[in-house]
Amino acid sequence: MNLALWAAAGSGVLVGAGIVASRFAVGEVPPLTLAMLRYAVGFACLVPFAWAQLRRAPPAPGGQARLGRDLAAMAAIGIGQFGILIALLNYGLQRLHAAEAALIFSLFPLLTLALSAALGHERFSWSLFGGVLVSITGVAVSLAPKLGGAAAGSWLGEAAVLAAAAIGALCSVLYRPYVRRYPTVPVSAYAMLASVVFLAAVALPEGWPVRIGHFSSGAWAAIAFIGITSAAGYFGWLYALKHESPTRVTVFLALNPVTAALLGWAALGEALHPASLFALALIAAGLWLATRRKTPQAA
Repeated sequence: MNLALWAAAGSGVLVGAGIVASRFAVGEVPPLTLAMLRYAVGFACLVPFAWAQLRRAPPAPGGQARLGRDLAAMAAIGIGQFGILIALLNYGLQRLHAAEAALIFSLFPLLTLALSAALGHERFSWSLFGGVLVSITGVAVSLAPKLGGAAAGSWLGEAAVLAAAAIGALCSVLYRPYVRRYPTVPVSAYAMLASVVFLAAVALPEGWPVRIGHFSSGAWAAIAFIGITSAAGYFGWLYALKHESPTRVTVFLALNPVTAALLGWAALGEALHPASLFALALIAAGLWLATRRKTPQAA
């Protein structure tokens, strides 16, 4: 059993669950404030485990100078993965229907494959490429019924969502040497902390220092759930990146919109279109193609 791929799958499911929970809070909590609070909760969840790992960890390879450079790089990647990516997504969602944005963002695995292959981090494979394409087709089928009523958006919104997917793909590729060099949980916690500091500054125009004391108990419950699932999902994400290629990990993001659709049907009473079942079959086939290993005879 490949624990890394199970971790990647769990991360994809938790992202979808977090989207459904966000629907409870987003009407009351501004988007950047919600992002800051979710990662603050996530950081608080990871700190005890990160501290325990750091106490047992051997000295950092390469000495203090290399550690300082690595910390700066991991902070920049964390800010890109959480702060800038989310800011671009929110900008795009102000101008596009959510289904359109999700479909554009599903290019994440293809962009990861292109970047990873260009940087020499993994070898191009038609099986992997085909699996990514089939899984994205499944996402498109799942979202197709919603696209008919989508509001027209400007090219700026589409460009923002595409840029968010590109940043996510780049961060997924750049993370790999650091999660191989250092324990996974401390890297996760440190990246989240960097993003919280960044988002706290960016979210100031939303007035979060004043508004934070006036959120309802329901909103706080949703924030806590989103934060806990973010911590678990991000740890699983980095664990998967540590042991698998970035493309084989990011292809599991295809589980995100389907999970959100299923949980929205179960928890929110939203309509579940029959196309979703066909989408599940396509995504399952795409994941199988992208993650299967070649036999020695085939190799």
